[in-house]
Order: sequence, then C-alpha cells, then structure tokens
Amino acid sequence: MAEMIETMASAAPAAEAPVIEQDPQDALQAHFQPNIAADEIEQVYHLKRAQPLLQVFTALFHGGFEGVLVRLLVLRELASDTSASAFTRADINTRLAYLLPESLETVLMRLRTHQLLAWDAQQAVYRVTPMARNVLSAIDGLLALGQTEDQAEMGFLLSQVAGGQAIGGVSVEQLQHLLGRLVDLTEEFSDAIASGSEFRLRESQAKWHMACDWVEKGSEILRAITSDENADGATHKAAQAIGRAQSALLNMQGMFSRALNQIERQRVHLGQSGLSTTDIKRWLLLHDDLASLAVGAIEQPVLPLFATPAEMIDVAETELLADRASGVVQGGLPTGTDAPTTINDGPAMQRELDDWLARLSDFAALGNFPSIAEEAPKSIPIQDSLLPASFAIASYRASMLPLLGDASEASLQGATAELARLPVVFTPTDEMIQLNDPHVAAMSLATLSLLPSLSLDPQPQPQGDKSDE
Repeated sequence: MAEMIETMASAAPAAEAPVIEQDPQDALQAHFQPNIAADEIEQVYHLKRAQPLLQVFTALFHGGFEGVLVRLLVLRELASDTSASAFTRADINTRLAYLLPESLETVLMRLRTHQLLAWDAQQAVYRVTPMARNVLSAIDGLLALGQTEDQAEMGFLLSQVAGGQAIGGVSVEQLQHLLGRLVDLTEEFSDAIASGSEFRLRESQAKWHMACDWVEKGSEILRAITSDENADGATHKAAQAIGRAQSALLNMQGMFSRALNQIERQRVHLGQSGLSTTDIKRWLLLHDDLASLAVGAIEQPVLPLFATPAEMIDVAETELLADRASGVVQGGLPTGTDAPTTINDGPAMQRELDDWLARLSDFAALGNFPSIAEEAPKSIPIQDSLLPASFAIASYRASMLPLLGDASEASLQGATAELARLPVVFTPTDEMIQLNDPHVAAMSLATLSLLPSLSLDPQPQPQGDKSDE
C-alpha cells in the first residue's frame, strides 16, 4: 500500500499541471488603458520578476480561510521538525495523524506542485524547500509582532529595516513603508488633537508614547544608514525624510499637553460631589447595554389633570404681573449705591508680560538686548536676559521662553502669540551655572539667539562714489 502511495506521489506533479489556455480577457494587458503597455511600468517589471515567490503566496493563501489555515498548519509542522531534513509519507502520516487522509493528500499535492515541498523520487522522501522556509519566516515574524501590544504598528516595519541594514541590504521601499506609517501616525494624532475629545486624546497619547519607543529604537539604525558611504542617494534621502517625520512626531507632546489642559479647564463638575462629566461618561462606557440601567429605575410618570389649564395659567400670570407693577409704582426706583472697590492683580501681570515682550522685541529688532551697544551680540546667555529681577519675575520670564517659535501658539492672537512669532531661538541645556545674584543662586545654562533670516540687521552704510577715491 505504501509503495502505491509513493508511486502516486511521484506521478502527481505531472497530473496536477494541466495545460490551460489563458483567456485573453484575463491577460495582464486587459487591465490597462489601450495606449499603455504594462511592461513599461517599473513596478510591473519588479513584480513580474518576483513571479515565483508571488505564486508561492498564491498557493498558500488562495481560497477560503479554512483551506489557508490547513496548508499553513501542514507546512509549519513539517518545517518545525529539525531532527530530520527529509520525511517519508509514513512520517508525515504519523506526525499529522489528526488530519483526514484525503485532506492531507490534497494539501501535500498543492504544496508539492508549487515548490513548497520537494519530492525526491530516488529516496521516496519529502523535503521542505528553502523558499518555503523563507516564506514561513516572514509570516512567523509578522504573527509574532502581531501578538504584542504594538498599537503603533511600527514593530514589523522597523524590524524589516533593521534586518536589511544588518546584512547591508536595506531597500528604499522598506524605508518608504516606515516613512508612510510615521506620516499616517502624525496625521492621526493631529486629528485627535483637533477633535477636542478627551477620550480620543488620551487613547492617541498612549499610542504616541508607544510610537516614541519605536522611534528611539530606530534612531540608531537610521544614523547607521545615513553614515553609510555605500548607500545610494535614494536611500539617504528616504532615511533623512524618516528623521524629519520622527522629529515632527516627537514634537507633538506639547500639543497633547495643551489640548488636555484646555479640556481640564472646561470640565464640568457636578456640585460638590467631585464627579465630573468625564467620570460619568467613563462609567457609562463600561456598560454594553445602557438601556438596562433604566430597568426598575423609571416608572410611569404621574400625569396631573387640571380643569382648564390654559385659563389658570393666564390668571396666575396676570396676578403676578399686577403685584410687581404696584410695588414699583409705590416704592419708586431704588437709590443708587457705589460699586465695591476691588483690587485686580491682572494688570500687574499683564504689564510684566508687556515689558518682557518689549525687551525681547527690542533684542530681535535692534540686536541691543540686554544693553544698548553699537556691536550687540546675536546670542546671549539666558541669565543676562532674565536678570536682574526678583525670583518671581525671573521665574515668570523663564516660563514664557518655551513659547518662542511655537507654531501652534503663533497662529493665535494676543501677547503670547506675538512672543511666539519673534525671530528668537531659545536653546536650553541640561547643565547648571552658579550665579552671583541676591535672588537666584543657580540657573540652567541656556542662550537666546537671533534667527539670521528673520532678524532685522542694521542698515548698511552708504558706499562712497568711486570717483571720490
């Protein structure tokens, strides 16, 4: 019986490859415009060159999900056995005894026909082909990353770039896929911030943190790619675009914080209970069937019956207005009183902000901040700009510095928006510097610099006439 099965297996490839005449309507050219040749498109050339590999995926994933699952199951079971490089039909029947013989025979025939399994007629054994192992490795890598909590969905793309860079074969297409995912995430986070929804913001912020973790892991890989002298120009350009997209993604932390702070200021609390509308919405989201909450809580309301309700309302309104009119006529208008005197601290804070804005504007326009000089510096230490001042004023001025160059703040109106639009760059560091000041003992080492393209340089001196020389 075993010899009969092996004879059928050796003859199967010839029986499974009938010559089928191709329908002209299904030809590749039939999908293109009449004046366009399919072979002239670059991507068609690359895909046709990979036809053997693509046919392998077609053999695995063609048909329903159940058939795909059984094919992958058989191929994974055989490839995972590293104790032997070849399998007889008896070994396969023993290892896959939980499958029906007819189904197993159909799957083996399909895998053998598409070169996923190789049949050695001389030794009467099956072997897993190298192409099959490559395909399974790619699928297993994608399945393994799919089981992790990768909400940003960047792990597989970054692993492909890392693997290609490690063997010196990173392609522009792999970098473009990673760049496209970064652009998609940036747009998704921007839409979440613009929506104003607290729940969507917090969900996107959690995904943003996970994306930043992947960005940190991929930064070293990108530096290695950009520093590789053997990489071509397209690879360098794609890597630099990914770096810019990563920077834009990392800079969204301030946007998330400002949006959440704005929502926090607008949150409505229910009396003195400490509960807010956000707490109620979060509690409601925990229930799948909101209608069930009303069971036993809402009964048929009482319907009071009145005789001639419209007339009763008219009489009540007339009596009420008559009483009010008589009281006004008898008592007259109330005497005027002086408004209570209050002290408002707002103008003092506004004056301090206006003074700080005027000083920075003076520096941006004339280059003479903090002191007027003929050769003013274009970059000054931060302590020279914040001091002399009391600790409170210096702290207030320092809190305004991160607004310099903030694009989202610059698009608004007001004094802080004018501050954000100044051509001044605030450059902080992690180091500290000791100061000889009566109010501030130490301060972070930082500088204020003018933007050369935006700062107003002094007027050039008029040149003398050549005839006077």
